[in-house]
Amino acid sequence: MPQRPGSNHQLKNPEVQSAKPRNTTLQALTSAALVLPGLLITSGHAAGTDRINFQYSRYQEGERNLYGAPNSLKPISADVLHGSGIFSLTDRTKFSFGYTQDTWSGATPVTTTPLATNGGNRPYTVNGVVAGASPILNSTILLDRDLNPIGTDPITKQSTGVVDSRSVLVMSSASPETRRQANFGLSHEWNESAVNVGGGFSRERDYQSSFGNIGGRLDFNQKLTSVKFGGGYTHSQVGAILDGDSSPYITKTAYAQQIVNRNGSEILRGNRQDWIANVGLTQVLSKNALIDANIGYTHSNGFLENPYKATSIIFIDPASLNKSTITGDVRALIEQRPDIRNQVALNAKYVHYVSPFNAAMHLGYRLSVDDWGVNTHTFDASWVQPIGSGWTLTPRIRYYSQDSASFYRPYLFSQQAYRRQETDSLGRQVWFDGKNPAIQYFGSDPFNLVDQNGNPVDGFLANPQPKTTLFDAGKLPDNFSSDHRLAGFGALSGGVILSKILGKGVALEAGFEYYTRASSMQIGNGGNNSFADFDYYVANAAVKFDIEPVTSLPIGGSGGSSDSHRHNSSHHHHKIPPAGIMFGHMLDKPGDFMAGYRFMYNWTGGNMMHGTHKTSDQAIIDQGCGNGSCQFTPTYMDMRMHMVDLMYAPTRWLNVMLMPTFMDMDMNLRQLAGAKIDTSGAHGHHGAAGHETGAIGDTYFSSLIKLLNIPGHRVHANLGFSAPTGKVDIEVRRTHQADGGLIHFGMQLGSGTWDFTPSLTYAGEKSRWSWGTQLSGVKRMEDQNKSGYRLGDVFQATTWGGYDLAHWLTATVRGIYTWQDAIQRDFNQFSARIGPMDFPANYGGQFWDVGLGLNARIPGGRFAGNRFGFEWIQPVKSDFNGFQLDRQGALSATWSYRF
Repeated sequence: MPQRPGSNHQLKNPEVQSAKPRNTTLQALTSAALVLPGLLITSGHAAGTDRINFQYSRYQEGERNLYGAPNSLKPISADVLHGSGIFSLTDRTKFSFGYTQDTWSGATPVTTTPLATNGGNRPYTVNGVVAGASPILNSTILLDRDLNPIGTDPITKQSTGVVDSRSVLVMSSASPETRRQANFGLSHEWNESAVNVGGGFSRERDYQSSFGNIGGRLDFNQKLTSVKFGGGYTHSQVGAILDGDSSPYITKTAYAQQIVNRNGSEILRGNRQDWIANVGLTQVLSKNALIDANIGYTHSNGFLENPYKATSIIFIDPASLNKSTITGDVRALIEQRPDIRNQVALNAKYVHYVSPFNAAMHLGYRLSVDDWGVNTHTFDASWVQPIGSGWTLTPRIRYYSQDSASFYRPYLFSQQAYRRQETDSLGRQVWFDGKNPAIQYFGSDPFNLVDQNGNPVDGFLANPQPKTTLFDAGKLPDNFSSDHRLAGFGALSGGVILSKILGKGVALEAGFEYYTRASSMQIGNGGNNSFADFDYYVANAAVKFDIEPVTSLPIGGSGGSSDSHRHNSSHHHHKIPPAGIMFGHMLDKPGDFMAGYRFMYNWTGGNMMHGTHKTSDQAIIDQGCGNGSCQFTPTYMDMRMHMVDLMYAPTRWLNVMLMPTFMDMDMNLRQLAGAKIDTSGAHGHHGAAGHETGAIGDTYFSSLIKLLNIPGHRVHANLGFSAPTGKVDIEVRRTHQADGGLIHFGMQLGSGTWDFTPSLTYAGEKSRWSWGTQLSGVKRMEDQNKSGYRLGDVFQATTWGGYDLAHWLTATVRGIYTWQDAIQRDFNQFSARIGPMDFPANYGGQFWDVGLGLNARIPGGRFAGNRFGFEWIQPVKSDFNGFQLDRQGALSATWSYRF
């Protein structure tokens, strides 16, 4: 889901300064109001400072309570990368942007069912050993006369004969899925007012949305009072690829007209719209206090269901209600929510500057009500405490309570058969001819039938079969859901944020929050949904940069702004190498710091290759998998890598670098012509669904040593290492009661081994010309990773030339030769082995490429010192090891700024 256009307004520091220009206490209060958790702005920084932020967050849920059922599924986790920036186009006009990429994986609840059902989280075995549970939603249940469930042992599925009213979530695995969201904004301020417009989009495999918003602010009473207003609109398209593990057991008749089948995948389509409007007031109460209040209205319409959630319905034959023991037929239907939702939310925040502690206290309350009955209360408090030398500590606590939706039920009863035999207008049961279904018969049993003309029918010759129809949907509620997020519950969370303002406009932040949800903590103590109780934590780390000369001092800083300006303007701007080259340049002066961002996109697609030639499907089947088990081959694979470059120069001859990476990959497969397909469905992750992986990649550490630095010529060596922080044990999601095991080698996120990454770089320049060469490599320092294999070693040689098209713009061209060894050893865990990408010999080779690039340096003005680089790598020749998908090209883009 995209982030909805927000209504929160933060009082601008310069505005309060203009109202009370000499009141340092009020200035501190305003600064404290801005130091909200996750937002680093201190009293020494003007609110107009341009800055760029990078943040990584990790979300991790705890285990769900399945009451002893075997479960090998991993809890839900998410890896989130966020980048944002704000730039002053003029003194009063600002441009802002943000990019968020998150990858989710793990087991997710599909529905809720009585624990006593003979199904749900049904155990399955691997090699005769119970390994986990499958979401087999169709089952039976024994009930007493009062429709209380009679317990069943979760392992043996045998009845205990004792009433057991507990419910349990039914879990299904999920492969990693990645969402990408970008947003942009433009704002302009006048003396007593401001206006802003923004928009953006969010994209994932099964959900796409676009949104826009507009807002403004009017200042009164010497800017001690501000009125805010805004509105926004979001349009979303749902294309949910239904889960291959649980979907076969879910009844989808209510959405038959919205489901299409593409390449073996069921896709449920829908559209929704969201409108939002808000108005607010910020009032400075005194030199030590202010209050901020907002009221917002949201109208949503269209497809508001979660297409991956089902509701268990226990169908009961009315004729059995008088029996001492009743057998219920448990079925799962996709949830049905109202197609309109109206929500009103009130937010209030009070901020008080506590002078004796030089700290700020934040107290907040939020009330939300809607026409679904989901009424919520949120109380939060935080204490922003500067602790000297640029450090700030912010403990926080939050309590949340929610009433359940009016249509929420863990499961439903329906007094009708799930499937019943049709009857005609005369009340006779309808049968059809087993040899010719178009012929119908009527009667009470197969041997007492007549045809349409009333003539007797020989039951042995006609082979009559009962003509059945599904339940009467009109006897079900119009709306129902067992999504536990619509249940009544309470939640308590607490955490802490620690931030540090460094010199030269650099800030670091780390935070941790622990959250626990329990139905017993709901206001009013609903207490009947404890099966959905769980915990999670969120941890994050951020680095934030001011990208213009600092005009005032950070807390604990020293020196003057004029010194900072002279420092930034005194650099000699060496030519930088093409964007695709890593470790290609050094900082010159001790104490220099550089922040940068690097994006790499690698695209493979088109033909399957063997060595230097295109190959056929039959050749892949015969030779590509060694044992003839090839069933699929890739149609494309996209790889994206985000890297933050942090470089520091402790001396003139030594630089140190830290480069964390965040990766995501997307692959789709096609069936090989003539392949023997495994009918178990274990490998049904091809077609429309495809698969994705994404999270933290490996982390690079480097020491760059200057060997030669004379006018026009520079040589330096890099002694680097790669730490194995990327996962190498990612699995394909379970489908159709079968495991796919570890995902393909090329879809894992790292090497899994400590690696040595040396390089030697020469760079020269004269007048408008520049040139250089680099030798680099990767040497794996361990025999195998924890999944049993080792990636191949790499050697690369490259040389380039550049010409200045302008004093700030350089065009480059370079040649690249790369040798990469095949993967050594093999998986030590189960892998389905469905195609050539699952075999170590089909990796590596020799490659020749040409790179075309542009480097730009902004020489003056507001953005002076920013550098940008772009390079497209075009394959020229490839000699693949084994069978691999052809290379289409790669893009590198970089940004850097020196402090």
